[in-house]
Amino acid sequence: MSFPHQYTINASATPEGLVSLSGEKLPELRSAPPAQFGGPGDQWSPEDLIVAAVADCFVLSFRAIAAASKFAFTSLDIQVDGTLDRVEREMMFTEFSIAANLSIPADADTDRAEKLLEKAEKACLITNSLKSTVHLKSTVNRAG
Repeated sequence: MSFPHQYTINASATPEGLVSLSGEKLPELRSAPPAQFGGPGDQWSPEDLIVAAVADCFVLSFRAIAAASKFAFTSLDIQVDGTLDRVEREMMFTEFSIAANLSIPADADTDRAEKLLEKAEKACLITNSLKSTVHLKSTVNRAG
């Protein structure tokens, strides 16, 4: 895998209504402003998408790290809260809090699971690309 990688998304809009987002071989996605900015609140917004990107990147990073480490897990459930605030007259996401709930087999090492979750948080290319602070709170549950 050589770098850099290029990702291209197209956006199309009229003066009012939904924005259409598309990419080669990707399903079309519709977006609108969130309710907090006068939008309908029932469509994906740029704010939702960035928080979803953090969640998705964390899960995919953990999955890859667990596979490379030959670490079995049963499930991983994530909740990400993104805080949008005004800093020096600019709006930006200032913080992302990741709550990870990992289920592992009864005989699995919980300390190793915690370390792999922390490694996934550090490996996430989305959060590494943002100025925001990222906090990870993890819970590991053994089956049985």
